Amino acid sequence: MLPKDQIKRINELAKKSKTSEGLTMSEQVEQKQLREAYLEAFRGGMRNHIEGMKVMDEEGNDVTPEKVKKIQKDKGLHGR
Repeated sequence: MLPKDQIKRINELAKKSKTSEGLTMSEQVEQKQLREAYLEAFRGGMRNHIEGMKVMDEEGNDVTPEKVKKIQKDKGLHGR
């Protein structure tokens, strides 16, 4: 996740963009860069979360998709 100061800056720019003053060109560029960094961090965290999951059915059988099992094996997760 992004540092708190960067998230705070994203929110400041979002609020300012909604005012009659708007954002300057440099602030628009900054906002775009911060948003991209946020999305990249979010996607990376979500990918790690999903890749670390182990799916079990009601009977306790491992039904994790083979594609995910391969990723987990390559990363050494779950003893695969």
